[in-house]
Amino acid sequence: MSTIDPGDRSLAADLPGLDLITDSDVLDSLSHDDAEWAPTGRPVGAIRARTTEEVTAIVAACAARRIPVVARGAGTGLSGGANAVDGGLILDLSRMNRIVEIDPDNMIAIVQPGVVNDDLKAAVAAHGLWYPPDPASAPWSTIGGNVATNAGGLCCLKYGVTRDYVLGLQAVVGGPAGPYGTAVRAGRRTTKGVAGYDLVGLFVGSEGTLGVVTEVTLRLRPARTAAPRTVVGAFDNVVAAGNAVAATTRAGLLPTALELLDRACLRAVEDWKHLGLSATAEALLLAQVDTPGEAGHDEAAALAQVFRDAGAQWAEHSTDELEAEALFAARRLAYPAMERLGPVLTEDVCVPRSAVPAMLASIEAIGARHGIAIATVAHAGDGNLHPLIRTRTGDETAREAAQKAFDEILTEAIALGGTVTGEHGVGLLKRAGMRQELDPPALSMMQALKRTLDPLDLFNPGKVIGL
Repeated sequence: MSTIDPGDRSLAADLPGLDLITDSDVLDSLSHDDAEWAPTGRPVGAIRARTTEEVTAIVAACAARRIPVVARGAGTGLSGGANAVDGGLILDLSRMNRIVEIDPDNMIAIVQPGVVNDDLKAAVAAHGLWYPPDPASAPWSTIGGNVATNAGGLCCLKYGVTRDYVLGLQAVVGGPAGPYGTAVRAGRRTTKGVAGYDLVGLFVGSEGTLGVVTEVTLRLRPARTAAPRTVVGAFDNVVAAGNAVAATTRAGLLPTALELLDRACLRAVEDWKHLGLSATAEALLLAQVDTPGEAGHDEAAALAQVFRDAGAQWAEHSTDELEAEALFAARRLAYPAMERLGPVLTEDVCVPRSAVPAMLASIEAIGARHGIAIATVAHAGDGNLHPLIRTRTGDETAREAAQKAFDEILTEAIALGGTVTGEHGVGLLKRAGMRQELDPPALSMMQALKRTLDPLDLFNPGKVIGL
């Protein structure tokens, strides 16, 4: 056990009934997310909160001592957004995992931030409802983390991202709202409403830099009645697959999901999970169509034809539900499967759909130029690409090459009219890229918002805009 300095004892004394965690092994496990190479600070401790009232007390006590607060959930982030800062407190919200209310009549759910995405899906499904945002980490990631990064997922091509489903929230804040530790509600339960500025939209995607979200009101949809139809296309290379993505958009087709998986990722998943997948093609496009009835059949057939016309080796409408399920499972497992093989630096660039072939070609060229292996998975239908830059443990030369490739991929995405992050967030890894992307006046506006809403720079300091 590590020792607690006098300031920490004072903090603990002001929070009766709450355990200040100072054990070094536990703190190490809570001090970082899944981002490879993002720096991690040394916190003074961690507290696992269970209620909004506990969060208000924690924030007030930390503000009195100028102790930074870094909120975290499951720690599945990939940008370092939940990494500890020196002298800060880790506020673990994973035990705030209660589904407060499911309202079938109005198709909403109210949840605490520690609710796991898939657990929410299962709970609302029992009421004939569906929560669409589905990041690949849905079995583990929490709603609070999804809100923090405006997470998307496989279905976002047709059904939108987290921001499209957040109607309201409660957050513990400071600054103009009142003393640090003030709980404020923003948003609504209604499907429409324009009373005042969109504070909810401001908090979604802010990565915990404006306050601590302790409750979220979410829009739901009716459950889908028809099983999705799956279309699979095999291609000689990822650029050819990218051409099929652009052709899909030109054809006016809007599948539920349109995912890219290259051979390296497919092989890594198969070696790990033995799903019975063949890794003969260099790239696969996986699409799903959820239009019911004969129209859905026609849509799937049209999509397969677009793939063939764009140069697919073959493209078929899958009639084997188990095979289709295995393919989409492979897509979700791609990152952890690659991570098993060694350190992985993960990208999250997003470009206009018409620029997907050019971006995929640039990624290949960048990898070749630096002599490093880059595997690729992607939410290809909305231009959100996840190059996985692989290195060997302890190889410093490869690490430096990987970082250079990372930076060049960000630069190329911006040059193609894209963004440095589609859904993982800026965190620590993409601060330089974000400054490269944004107009200076826009960045100044963001910094002014941060200074106004968090004048002490208490909440997740150094992340995103990094005052």
